Amino acid sequence: MALYVDADACPVKTEAERVATRHGVRLYLVSNGGIRPSANPLVETVYVPEGPDAADIWIAGRAGPGDVVVTADVPLAARCVAAGAAVLRPDGSALTTANVGNALALRDLMADLRAADPFRPGGGRAFSKADRSRFLAALDRALAAAARG
Repeated sequence: MALYVDADACPVKTEAERVATRHGVRLYLVSNGGIRPSANPLVETVYVPEGPDAADIWIAGRAGPGDVVVTADVPLAARCVAAGAAVLRPDGSALTTANVGNALALRDLMADLRAADPFRPGGGRAFSKADRSRFLAALDRALAAAARG
């Protein structure tokens, strides 16, 4: 059992470390640089080479049943769900076999809309304290479920 965090631009790295430590779970913070390594012996900072989807490839190649993945990247989430891992977004919402297909379709639709109208306002809503709180609770539940098998 391990916790994998797609750490580039992830707003909940500190929270993930705190919950992983409480559960005694190995945490992998995967990025292509720019994050400070943790002194926590349960945390491994993994730097992947620059390039498209290098962190995604590293995580997807390792995550499987019993693991938990934290990512906002829907294609990575789909690969991890297919491999049997539990997947959480940084806002605490889960991506599962029941909803990851819809999430991929919505992602593709939004990309098409942005391409069709470059002046269309984009971006999502700001990350809130409520999102952080939901993430903490969801990660705690996900790690407890993974530990139960």
